[in-house]
Amino acid sequence: MLGRLRDPAVRGRVRAALAAELLGTPRSLAVILGFTAFMFAVGVGYYAPTAGDVPVWLWPLYADSAVAVALGGVVLASVVPTIRRGERVVDAPTSRPLAYLHTVAFVWLVQFGLWPLVSLNLAVGAYLAAPDALIYYWGVIGTHLCFVGLALLFPAFGRTTRGALATALALVGINAVVDYGFGYHPPLLYEPGAGLAGATLAIAVGAVTLANRSFRRL
Repeated sequence: MLGRLRDPAVRGRVRAALAAELLGTPRSLAVILGFTAFMFAVGVGYYAPTAGDVPVWLWPLYADSAVAVALGGVVLASVVPTIRRGERVVDAPTSRPLAYLHTVAFVWLVQFGLWPLVSLNLAVGAYLAAPDALIYYWGVIGTHLCFVGLALLFPAFGRTTRGALATALALVGINAVVDYGFGYHPPLLYEPGAGLAGATLAIAVGAVTLANRSFRRL
């Protein structure tokens, strides 16, 4: 069964079925939107205490996780009219601006959904020893993996273009420079070095590559 998922056509049918189940009715879409809003609020609360030390114009690149969830929420909101009309989510309208939105949101969600698996485990002892480890280790990793699950639904109805992929790749590169070149990385219990910077770039390139393979072209 798992071997059949190597076939792109099979993966596409599975993705379409999951998207229909999770996003295909007003009630289910409202639940996913509500959970997305909750994750956004938690993300804003995480970055808010340190945001004052970061220039305002860099906030979209500093608040990585919150921005990723916000982009995902906008993607979900874009299919609301389709679902309210009783149409299938896979038949949601497409356009060049939406292709850019779908692609960047996908890449941001995948990148920062996987990033805690590296960043927290580079100092796993410190996080597990913290009094609030249940939230700041297991909670963070669990909720961020939901980012990836959300992103993987987007290719069921979204599209991409070469320009959108290039834009996403440029943005993740700029984000890495801001985080590790200028030091405006997310709050951590340790000072990150070249190892985390390199891992972040690798995850970013992998996310763009996955977007290229997952989305149909506009």
